[in-house]
Amino acid sequence: MLGVISYDPLVHIELGPLSISPHGIGIAVGFLIGARLLLPAARAKGISEDDVYACLTRAAIGSIIGARLAYVVNHAGDFDSVVEVLEVWEGGISLLGGFFGAILLAMPAMKQRGMSFWKTMDAAAPGMALGVTVGRIGDLVVGDHLGKVTDFFLGYRCPPASVDTASPCVAGTVVHQTALYDLLLTAVLLFALLRLRRKPHFDGFLILVFGAWYGTQRIIEDFLREDVRHFGLTGSQMTSIVTVTVCLAWLVFARRTPRWGRWDEGATSVEATSQPSPEDTGDDARAPAPTMAAPGEHHVEE
Repeated sequence: MLGVISYDPLVHIELGPLSISPHGIGIAVGFLIGARLLLPAARAKGISEDDVYACLTRAAIGSIIGARLAYVVNHAGDFDSVVEVLEVWEGGISLLGGFFGAILLAMPAMKQRGMSFWKTMDAAAPGMALGVTVGRIGDLVVGDHLGKVTDFFLGYRCPPASVDTASPCVAGTVVHQTALYDLLLTAVLLFALLRLRRKPHFDGFLILVFGAWYGTQRIIEDFLREDVRHFGLTGSQMTSIVTVTVCLAWLVFARRTPRWGRWDEGATSVEATSQPSPEDTGDDARAPAPTMAAPGEHHVEE
């Protein structure tokens, strides 16, 4: 078949007694490069590097826990003991679970340091997209996330049976390479986020766009994957449907910063831009601006 992609994956790199996975390298490099893109964006929003690093440390730990936990929940039948559940190095993680785990574990640090959750997440959104794009290179190297049989020109021809792949693959067949699709679509998302952040938006806008966009593409991509399904959907699709619904509803109907997660002492961009002008209010414009509720008055819903 003309146009299909064909190469021999490299599942492990042997360095003496060590066996290193390019998949793990891709994830680590993606996280570091994504964090590097986050720093200047956070600085522009008045968030110090010390605060960012404190959150990133927690996020790194949370991503591992969340990624593994989500995979185990969706593939519970694959594990016979708790010991197998803890063997993360044997493979089996969920990208979406990693996102949620990273955010949830970093949230206490944000609140403790008085950081605005929404400003922080807006600064992180392009970095998250960049991290996914780089991380997917590792998936391509090891031949992971191979999907259903196809005649699509970007399909991947499975190598001979003597060559290992991270995902099951029948030699000679052409299958969807969903990691490649995710890389390309997320690269477009990254470009869109970098363009959108040039103009002022309410705090939370960029991360909501990220959630709606990335969730939508995962819903589509997972129909092409070979994976465990519940009621016809993968675990990632179920998570993505909820995420897309919430993010799109907020972007379309609310169009303002959510009340919870405002842990900083300053006004948010929405509040700053929504103050009435003297022409509109006359003497009332000299009245004190409404203050934001104290941190203790907000609740977190995730």
